This record gives sequence, C-alpha cells and structure tokens, in this order.
Amino acid sequence: MPQALSDAERQIAQDAADSVGTSINASARAVRRSAASATPAGSSKPAAVLRSLLPTGHPAAGGVLLDPRTGKPLAASGEKVPLTGVDAKDLVRPDTGNIAPRVVVSGSGAPRLLLFARVTVPAAGRKQDENQDQAGDLRGDQDAEERGLLFVVSEKVAAPAVYGAGRTGQLVDRNGKVCASAPTTGAALAPPADHRALPAAAVNAANTGLHTGDVSGSVLGDGHDGLRRVTGWASVTAANGKDDASGLGLTVLTAREVPPAKAEGDHLWFALVAAGALVVIAVLVTLVLWGTMQRPLLRLHLSAARLAKAVGDMPGEREELARPVPVVGFDEPGRIGRALESIRRQLLGEAEPEPVRPARRRPGARALVLVCALVIAAWGVPLLFLFNRVPAAKAVPAAAVADQRARTEAAADRVQRSLGRSRTDLAAAASALSGAPPERAAEVLRREHDDHPTFRSLYVLDRTGAVVRQVGQQPLRTLVPPTGDGITQVNTSGKIPAIAAYARIPTARNAKGAQKAEDTAPAVVVAEIGVDELNDLVTRPGLGKVWLTDEHRRVLAASVGFEAFEPLPSRRLTRLLAKTDAAPGSAGNPASAVLHAGTAPGEGLSVAAAVPLAQTGPAAGLGWRVVSAEPAAALKLAAYQVQARTMLAGLLALSAGGACLGWLYIVVVRPLRILTGCAERLAGGDRRTVLFPVHHDECGSVTRSLELLRQALVERDRGAGADLAAVPAPSRAP
Repeated sequence: MPQALSDAERQIAQDAADSVGTSINASARAVRRSAASATPAGSSKPAAVLRSLLPTGHPAAGGVLLDPRTGKPLAASGEKVPLTGVDAKDLVRPDTGNIAPRVVVSGSGAPRLLLFARVTVPAAGRKQDENQDQAGDLRGDQDAEERGLLFVVSEKVAAPAVYGAGRTGQLVDRNGKVCASAPTTGAALAPPADHRALPAAAVNAANTGLHTGDVSGSVLGDGHDGLRRVTGWASVTAANGKDDASGLGLTVLTAREVPPAKAEGDHLWFALVAAGALVVIAVLVTLVLWGTMQRPLLRLHLSAARLAKAVGDMPGEREELARPVPVVGFDEPGRIGRALESIRRQLLGEAEPEPVRPARRRPGARALVLVCALVIAAWGVPLLFLFNRVPAAKAVPAAAVADQRARTEAAADRVQRSLGRSRTDLAAAASALSGAPPERAAEVLRREHDDHPTFRSLYVLDRTGAVVRQVGQQPLRTLVPPTGDGITQVNTSGKIPAIAAYARIPTARNAKGAQKAEDTAPAVVVAEIGVDELNDLVTRPGLGKVWLTDEHRRVLAASVGFEAFEPLPSRRLTRLLAKTDAAPGSAGNPASAVLHAGTAPGEGLSVAAAVPLAQTGPAAGLGWRVVSAEPAAALKLAAYQVQARTMLAGLLALSAGGACLGWLYIVVVRPLRILTGCAERLAGGDRRTVLFPVHHDECGSVTRSLELLRQALVERDRGAGADLAAVPAPSRAP
C-alpha cells in the first residue's frame, strides 16, 4: 500500500475533524451571543426569555432555562434536554469563564451536544398577589435589579463532512461509541470481521495522541478480496487546545477500501550493480592517483632528502651524490625528477645549468584529476537524470487522484460553510439592529466585528447607499443597497478582491403594529470578508497549491502568493477548471486529473482537482471554484521514492567525488605544480630565489631539500669564483 494513500486518509480525517470542531465552536459562540443580546424588555417570564433566546428556525433540538439556586427548569422548549450531571449552581459562577460544551446521552439513547450560556435578566418586582406561583416568575430579592440564569441548548451531534466515493465517516467519543455517521457516497463495502478492530485501534491511538501531541494518524488493515481498508483518525481539537470543541474528546474516523498498488520491479539487483560499479570506480581512481601522483611524489621526497644529506656536513654521505636520481611519473613528477638529476650533476661539476625552456602544454596532474572527475560523473549523472524515471502513464494511482479531489471538495465545503455562517450571523445582527438606538446599534456592530475575524469591515447603508455607521477598517468599495440577504463579489478588478455579505435590517414596529416613522427607510448591514481569511480557509497541509477563483476563472484567494484577479498559472489548470462548468441552472461537477508540467520547468507531473464552491446556499450563485495542484513527486508513492533515492545516490556520488578531487587539487596538484616550477628554475641557474616550504607534507619536504641544494650550489659557485681569482695572471713578453 503506498504511503501516500495512508497519508491522504489521515489528512481527510483531519479535514473532517476541523470541520466538526469549527461547527461546534460556531454553535457555542452563537448560543453565547444570543444569551448576551436577546435580553427581553419589559418581561421577566421564563417562557418569554426562552422565546427570545430560541427564535423560530433555530437548529436546536431543545432548550431550557435553569434556576442556578435550585437547578430546576423554569422553562423548556422542544425535546427534553438531558441534564444528568449538570450542576447549574457551579456552572453559572462568573469566575469559571465560558462554559465548555458537553456530549451526553438523551433518554432515547441518542447522543446530544449540550451548549451553555449565562443569561442576565431583570429581576421581577414584588407583585400584589404574594401567593403568586414563584416558579412562574423570575423573582429575586426585592432590592435585586438583575438575576442570572443558565441557558442550556441541546443539539444533535453533527456528522463529519466526508467526501469520496465509498468512504465512510464516523464521529466517536473517547470510549469509542459512535455519536454520528456521515452518509456514504457510492457503494461502501462491508468490512470483514478482521477489520472491525480497526476503529477501536484508531480510537486508542487518538486517546494516546492526546498525551503525546499526535492529533491524527492512519491504521492499515489486512487485504481481502483484492482490497485493503485504510482507516484515518483525527482528534477534534485545536492546535492550542483552548477552543470549545477541544475538551469533548471526540475523534473522527474515516475509512475506505483501496486496491493495493501493483508490485513494482525488484530494485535490489539494480542497487547491487550500481553499488558494485561505484566500488570499482573508487578502486580504479584510487589506484590511478596512487600510481601516477602519490608514489612518484614519495620517491621524489626520498631522492631530494638523499641529495640534501649528501651536501651537508655529515661524513660518509658524500658518495650519495654519485647515485643518479630516478625519473618516475609523468609530467610534474617527471619534470621534478629531471631537475633534481640536473642539480646533482651540477654539484658534481659534470654539467652546466641549462636554460629553462617554456614547457609544452601536455596532460598533467590537472588533466588526471579531470579524467577522474569524468569517470565519477559517468556513474552519477545517469542516476541523477536517467535511471528509474517514473513513467507518466503509471505515475499516480487512481486512488491518489480521487483523494486529491475529495480533499479539494472538503476545502470548498470549508469556504462554503464559513460564508454561510457569516451570512447567518449577519442576519441575526440585522435583526438586533432593528429599532435599536444608536448606542445599542454601535455595540451590536462592535460585538459582531469582534466575534468574526473574517470581517475586515462592518457598516450600515441607508437607502441612498451612504454609510451611516461603520466599524473596522475602511470599506474597499460600498454596495448599492441590495434587497434581501446573501453574499456578493463587489469588484472584478483592483489590487484587493472585495467580497461582502449583506442582510436587510427589518423595519421596527410600534406597539400597535405600525412602522416607526424613522424606520420606514430601508437599511442594509454589510460585512466585508477579508481576503487573508479566505487564504487561510483554502490552505490545507498536504493539498499543495490551492486557488479560489471567481466565475471568470480569475484568482480571488490562494494558499500561495498571487495578484488579485490574475488567471491560473497554467493553461492545463484552466482547462481542468472548464470541465466543472455545467448547463444553466446547475452548479457543475468536480473534476480531477494528472497534469504534466506547468509553466515552471522541472515541475514534472501534478495531481490536480477543481471543485465548484457550492451547489446550494448563499454562495451557490457566485460561480466560484476551488482548484488545487499537488506535485506528484511530493506524494509518498513507491515509484517516486525509488526515483528520489536513485537521484540522491547520484547526487551524493557527484558531491563526494567533487569534494575529494577538489581537496586533492588544492592540497596536492597545485603545490606540485608550484614545486615543479621552483625545481626547474633552480636547475636552470636561478640561485637568488629562496625556497620556503609552505606545506608540511611531501611537497614541503622536497621544497626544504631544494633550498639546501640551492645553498650548496651558491657555496660551490662562490668557492669556484675565489679559486679563479687566486690564479695569477700570465706575464706579458718584453
């Protein structure tokens, strides 16, 4: 089983877990926001308070208001809320911060998600009827002006959003009990008995990961009927572990039956042959360098040391001058040997210095090093560029392409859900702004802006399009007041894409049901969605480069750097995007493919997918698409792993061979060439140049011996000059 498929299943589970966590966090924030903003005016009846907290159409299955002093329900709505283990008096304390959600089991055995919020309502005054039912009113002490209650909402546990034909998805608690199951797309094969332990193993791994820091992983089952089951798991927890969903201990499990990859060829024989060839080349290069450079240099060292001793003051060494110097090696070592032989004969008075002739260009030590480098390159370059190349037709299995498409669908769903929540929350804010005084309206806008990091600007337009109230940054471009509510793309050019959600503010009515005079003019609240937040939404680890495009196939957001409204970087991606287009009235279908290199050279193959953003909801009419492209070489496929290891071997051989030969050139070849010039100049009669040894090796030893020979030649020439001066001049005849 390729590692790429196991990694993809883990990442798909992680995407689903992020979606579940975001949904739970959004529900918890919505309940707290409702409790903070929906305080009833003029009534403290529990039923009225609960109605204001649970408006019509709320997705909650049930809601209840609890008296923190007694823990008894004061009002309830919808299905019965399971309150087992709920200590209202302890939860309502303000020093506990936000109350974390809980997953409990209802009376029917179905799991339910409990969301909590503190509600502050005005305390009821003392009624004339002292015998009135105290449980029916929110009574407190007579001097009390406010009273705190506990608002509890029960919701069905949302199933994880899982994409891909034949893939199953489950949300389980820390005990392995299934809380919700995702509907399966396509035919899902029933696992055999030996695969039933995979979910339990994944849950155990998730529980262990809470302590070790591992939040996702995958488990591989045994093969059956030509298929293997891959189970991915991911904990529903944030990176910092401080959100509302992190403490629930929920885990998302995804599973899919995958056909095993075809067996690749056995690369062991190729590895053995390549390693044997490398050993032969290394031995051959070593022997050649030893025989042509190192061994002659050692002989030169011995010969020069013998001559230096012969010219010294040590008795018995003079006869060493009679032994000729053997000339061994080619070029530099041979030239040094011939120069030493000439110096020896000069010391014996058998020859005169010969003028140094310019050496003819012929192969020397540098050429030898170059030949050795070419031999090593002949082994490394084919490994780097030729052997074990991945054939394009068999590069990526179909399962990996399907996983790329499924993850792209999850990214599109992530953007769609975020836009949908923005529209829904903005509609709730518009309802809160209806008939609100200026101070209250400003507070609602500030709170809405603080609760939504995706909103870069939040403002209210009157019917003329003028901004009458605004928080956040300066709007990029204001809208013409639209009708209803939804999401729109404001501009189609410029440096920054402007995307806005909008909602009509309902007109307020007086007690008689008539519209107030100051509210007869329609108004719209608009929220600009920041591009940076869209970039974060489409960025997913392991998905490669991701782009969000508009209906004209121009980039609005991306996981990599981009210019606003630029086309996609490759025509192949544009053609793939065109395949998602559909007939009028339909949203289009996802498309995926293995594409060849794009505009950048050396990209090779990439696994790409294009998905329409939404088929329903507020973003359906935008015509947006999500496009992703992951280099195939980045996937952990067996063929690419063999290719990468082969290229690594060739690169290491070239690097190691180049480093060794470079070191040899610096330490041996270059000093040897300098030494050759010094020896030839000394043999040619240069007695003035003092020779200083630079290196403490054979070249340095020969240089020291040459300096002693130079001094001996100087003394000999000086003595010969003195003898010539002592000879009397012949007398002239009379």
